[in-house]
Amino acid sequence: MLDLKLIRSEPERVKAALARRGAGEEIDRLLELDERRRQLLPEIEGARADRKRESEKIGALKKAGEDAAAQMEAVRQLKARLEEMEGELEKVESDLNEVAASLPNLPDPSSPDGFTDEDAELIREVGELPQFAFEVKDHVQLAGESIDLESAARVSGARFAYLKGDLVMLEFALVRWALERLRENGHEPVVPPILVREEALFGTGFLPGDRDQIYELEKDELFLAGTSEVPLAGLHANQILEAGQLPIRYAGFSSCFRREAGAAGRDTHGIFRVHQFDKVEMFSFVEPKDASDEHDRILAIEEEILTDLGLPYRVVNVAAGDLGGSAAKKYDCEAWIPSQNRYRELTSCSNTTDFQARRIGCRYRPEPGASPEFANTLNGTAVAVGRTIIALLENHQQADGSVAIPAVLHPYGAPSRIGPP
Repeated sequence: MLDLKLIRSEPERVKAALARRGAGEEIDRLLELDERRRQLLPEIEGARADRKRESEKIGALKKAGEDAAAQMEAVRQLKARLEEMEGELEKVESDLNEVAASLPNLPDPSSPDGFTDEDAELIREVGELPQFAFEVKDHVQLAGESIDLESAARVSGARFAYLKGDLVMLEFALVRWALERLRENGHEPVVPPILVREEALFGTGFLPGDRDQIYELEKDELFLAGTSEVPLAGLHANQILEAGQLPIRYAGFSSCFRREAGAAGRDTHGIFRVHQFDKVEMFSFVEPKDASDEHDRILAIEEEILTDLGLPYRVVNVAAGDLGGSAAKKYDCEAWIPSQNRYRELTSCSNTTDFQARRIGCRYRPEPGASPEFANTLNGTAVAVGRTIIALLENHQQADGSVAIPAVLHPYGAPSRIGPP
């Protein structure tokens, strides 16, 4: 949620910033509704005071045995007028909230212009691309029966998969290794609920705009979370954190669910784009002055993980028009996928400034006794398990079709070698 005071005081700046995201046309409408609301509030209070005053006159006149018909008519007219204004106020506030909820966050000035992934700014490329003296196999070929798409299609439909055998051990080694790495960096491990209420998705900015991507359980009025960012943010919804509590950092592990509506024909081979996947997610609550540094810190952790896994990658600064609704700035880490001969997004991290905190009602006191202010929130993927497995299989494949698994994962139960299938 954007700061309404900022919109009132600097409407042209806000409109110019939102125009970089292809938004902002609603600002004039929002300001009209806000102005009408501010006109109605004192009028309603005045009408209520007048009605109370006239009602008191009626009582006094009746007690004195005098005619109170004129005052009774005045009260009747005031009541009708008050009901009319209250009805208008309710409609104005509903429309105002709807428009305000539809606005995305203001993009950071350092986010490049543009609306597609091709407009992203390349920050750096890290690691040497693997050179193979044999025909490169993709992750499905390398995994063999350890990725069972056919059975999953019978049981659940397209874009689901069974992982079996060594890939299961690799997944949980990745998860345990990542959680311990994050805990060393001050993130408290959390296994959050994956079913959430509508207000949790609204609070993180996934509603109202992304409803077609979310699995909904209408009977229970619950939704399957597409990322543990949603329940992690809810840990401090409608709270005032005391001075000195920030930063608060979490590392959430959960299964995630996305409908991938509109993505037919894109990345349908294997497990790159599926409806259900597991992920380790970082989430931070910080003071506004620390948000930019925290963003860089989360990115550094993501890069350390990719480096230790021996994966070539690049970092890009996502274009303003390609940002998620709540993000002011976002970095993607794209790993090299040999079978596709290109980099693909593996992890990302976003600075959402105070946008989510306003929606969930998370505030903090800068110092004891001070008035509360809105915190800033950030999120970043440590390990997207499915895509990380793809990158590991393909970058570390051997001539005989086997895969050498990085040594950092061996103490956590990963096999030293997978395959050949």
